Amino acid sequence: MGHTVGEQSIQFDSSVYLLGAGSVVGKKEGDGPLGKYFDKIGQEDGLFGCSSWEEAESTLQKEALSIAMEKAGISREELRLIYAGDLLAQTIASSFGIMGFHRPVYGLYGACSTMGEALSLASMAVAGGYGECVGVVTSSHFCSAEKEFRYPLGYGSQRPLSATWTVTGSGACILGTRKSHARITGITTGKIVDYGLKDSFNMGACMAPAAASTIEANLRDFSRKPEDYDRIITGDLGEIGQKILFDLLEEKGIRIEERHMDCGIEIFDKETQDTHAGGSGCGCSAATFASYILPKVEKGEWRRILFIPTGALLSKVSYNEGKSVPGIAQAVVVEHC
Repeated sequence: MGHTVGEQSIQFDSSVYLLGAGSVVGKKEGDGPLGKYFDKIGQEDGLFGCSSWEEAESTLQKEALSIAMEKAGISREELRLIYAGDLLAQTIASSFGIMGFHRPVYGLYGACSTMGEALSLASMAVAGGYGECVGVVTSSHFCSAEKEFRYPLGYGSQRPLSATWTVTGSGACILGTRKSHARITGITTGKIVDYGLKDSFNMGACMAPAAASTIEANLRDFSRKPEDYDRIITGDLGEIGQKILFDLLEEKGIRIEERHMDCGIEIFDKETQDTHAGGSGCGCSAATFASYILPKVEKGEWRRILFIPTGALLSKVSYNEGKSVPGIAQAVVVEHC
């Protein structure tokens, strides 16, 4: 089981282990700095053998979850629950992607923070005794996201330097009660934070206040200092959001520069790949966690990390109606064991 800690956190008394993880990405991501860590890399067209980008994104989820299950050594029937999410309307990438597994499903939407939300809820299910094996999978796709939220690709709109590039990718994890070399020991559930920003091409600035809020809450609730973590890893802030995060935390007397890492900064090389501020999307933090972060914890290179995927809670409806872009960040504590 577990117990609440402070105002926003839960500490798990019974162990929640990470049993396996899978990552599938597009060619651009495969050409980036983390390319050698991903399990599977697609071709240039981003279709993964499908007839549409949305169908391709569903395929990303199906393959990532299948890889995670294979690494965990479990069958489909052993999977008690699946928590899944994506960026598309009515989470259609998840619905069509995992339909064939024929397992109980909770569909989630936390924007780009969905991997943190999914890991949090799956951890509660395992710790509460509601499943010996629980799956987590999220995804995003550059083309389907541009189509959903911005302009048709054929329009050829110019992207400002503050923009991030939606990652084409999916990451999946299997959580369970069987002992492994990495476990989730706690979570901090984020609050919706809105500084009134309305620029959908500057997601980092919109999400940074939520990241600062959740990091501060985690340190307060668990009575920790930044030095108690080997890495504090945000999901999708990019370079602009990272600078804002540092400034907001420094106002609170918290300095994390020496141990901070952002998945959106790590996954692309902005100089050679023209991605401007970095990467974003549900698949950004998910694929980076499954391929690069988790193995470092499993090997003991990092003994304890704070993983904080960040999300911008907008839709094309709210944006076109002139609403602001609130943010949320969901934190997960992962430790070597």
